[in-house]
Amino acid sequence: MARIMTLKNAVADLVRDGDAVAMEGFTHLIPYAAGHEVIRQGRTGLTIIRMTPDILYDQLIGMGCVDKMVFSWGGNPGVGSLHRLRDAVERQWPKPITLEEHSHAAMANAYEAGAAGLPCAVFRGYRGADLAKVNANIKSITCPFTGEELAAVPAIRPDVAIIHANRADRQGNVLIEGIVGVQKEAVLAAKRSIVTVEEIVDDLAPPSPNSCVLPSWTVSAVVEVPGGAHPSYVQGAYPRDNVFYKRWDAIARDRDSFAAWMQKNVMEQGPEAFAVHVGQSTSGKSA
Repeated sequence: MARIMTLKNAVADLVRDGDAVAMEGFTHLIPYAAGHEVIRQGRTGLTIIRMTPDILYDQLIGMGCVDKMVFSWGGNPGVGSLHRLRDAVERQWPKPITLEEHSHAAMANAYEAGAAGLPCAVFRGYRGADLAKVNANIKSITCPFTGEELAAVPAIRPDVAIIHANRADRQGNVLIEGIVGVQKEAVLAAKRSIVTVEEIVDDLAPPSPNSCVLPSWTVSAVVEVPGGAHPSYVQGAYPRDNVFYKRWDAIARDRDSFAAWMQKNVMEQGPEAFAVHVGQSTSGKSA
């Protein structure tokens, strides 16, 4: 059953050095506040997993938290490269990392397999693609019923999944509305999970058609962090901060400017700093 906790205590209790950690959110509901707490607590040796790693994973890599990344696309959406990721891959700063690249379809199916307790995902994919030449975890199998050649990848079963959601009730049931991505599957596939939410309420209220509810028994910890997805967005609470995504390109290009920004905006801050973004238009001031 979910425990309602502070973010500091949830990360201290549930995220450990060397863990495989999935911080999911597809443009919407990216768990920035939780990721920053992982950085503040100095977690190292992590394997980070995500379908679309962007600024948050750039920050984790640049702060030396990461040994490996499993992903299907990486970049600053609408802007360009992740410069801390490139520095780690090309120049091993602050340390080298290993990459395991997949397609979106492979990642989505691998999460589904993990959530179902299966050892692998089987799907139609990678036909005519070269990723299998550089990723030993992409295999092909023959369907025993039709003889069709299919792709297979290992199930994703993280040690811990971290997501942000719209709200939770006081029993720890979580409501996700809007673009839901693979958050549900990530939580169900993981051994442990942390869900930060915009608010904790008495009643989740009727959900919208594009929503899902994670029952309390599927979640390890629920944490109230208003604004905790900024600079990504939360439907009905605040918009995506496109100005900041553009600003990040200049901040992250240089090691010194990156380190200075992280010191001021992450290491010297806490999750309460995110609350200023609720109900505001985009500012480009922080993440």
